[in-house]
Amino acid sequence: MSYPELHTILQSVYPLPPAAAATLSAACEPVEHAKGSLLFRAGRLETAIYFIRQGMVRAFCDQDDHEVTFWFGSEGDTVLSYNSYIYNKPGYEFVELLEKTSLFRLSGATLQALFLRDIHIANWGRKMAERELVKTEERLISRQFRTASERYAELLAESPELLQRVQLGHIASYLGINQVTLSRIRAQVK
Repeated sequence: MSYPELHTILQSVYPLPPAAAATLSAACEPVEHAKGSLLFRAGRLETAIYFIRQGMVRAFCDQDDHEVTFWFGSEGDTVLSYNSYIYNKPGYEFVELLEKTSLFRLSGATLQALFLRDIHIANWGRKMAERELVKTEERLISRQFRTASERYAELLAESPELLQRVQLGHIASYLGINQVTLSRIRAQVK
């Protein structure tokens, strides 16, 4: 498997002219974290934005002594706390690395300064936020209007690699079901 380079990840959000792409790329730094690390913690201001080069992450919230997974990210995806990014307030989510993960880190303050200096980067930031909003809306609609079996089939169609890379308990939580129900659904699909 080949992994995306920073330029490819940034351009997939919104095409940037060469000078703006170089400026934005130069503001990012490569970082690596071990499997099991928490990239974000609930209740903290998390201003950095990350782009996943290699690895798998999940976002979850603690609720009544159990974790509720609401998002998975992998190669090419953007990781940020929207509450921190938009409102400069502590986030509500934890982001856990499910594999050893290689990322590109971009300071939120640096990005905000670039928005003021370069209209192309400002448009890129708007497109990034719009793209993530649509993904969030799609997850909400799926959760509200599809059965557990339909949500599982959708997950298989869109992200089949999750079954090899993510614990079934996290997948069940993401689908809004327990592990027994997930096992039943998986048996019916086979």
